[in-house]
Amino acid sequence: MKNKNIILSFVGGAIAMLFIFLLWNSLTKKAEEKVQNDYYIITNQIRKMNKMVVMEQDFSSMQKTKITSQILGSTHLPSTEKEIITFTKTNAQVSYDLNKMKIEVDSINKKLIIKELPNADIRIIPSVEIQSMDDSFFNRFSDKDFQKITKSAKENAYKTVNQNRLRAEGRKQLTENLDQIFVLAKALNYTIEDQTGQINLTNL
Repeated sequence: MKNKNIILSFVGGAIAMLFIFLLWNSLTKKAEEKVQNDYYIITNQIRKMNKMVVMEQDFSSMQKTKITSQILGSTHLPSTEKEIITFTKTNAQVSYDLNKMKIEVDSINKKLIIKELPNADIRIIPSVEIQSMDDSFFNRFSDKDFQKITKSAKENAYKTVNQNRLRAEGRKQLTENLDQIFVLAKALNYTIEDQTGQINLTNL
């Protein structure tokens, strides 16, 4: 009877140990699965962002140019004036290539680390159209005149674009895209660490 009680006690202890082991193993496995799942969710959202962020602005302007020259190139003849009006359409773009962004997901310490942000790439694309021109039979616009006028109109278009403002608006759009990741990371109890010093995290 005594031996039977010892055996039952041993079996009961073994069952209890097995139950504790299975419970611990189950909890550990669930914790690991949750960590892996959270990591997948965040990294998958980052991969979705790996595309170009582009902000565009369009401008237009009219420019009147007058050119005074001698008729037939002779200084003995009176000078004449010819006038041309050009219309310039300018497309300004600022883009961020998010493939160049470096973000590290530390699933062990539950940190989302922003290591590097892409630089802004600004493109200014002007196109010049002739609206009207007033010349005479003896004082036509030459190809050289057209080249000079077109160059002047494009240079004026470059000066018209406020690149600082364009860059600031592009940065705002970039931040809005990043906010999608930050909100998700916060929901998964990740802390966000900005090593670039370029992101305002106070509102998160």
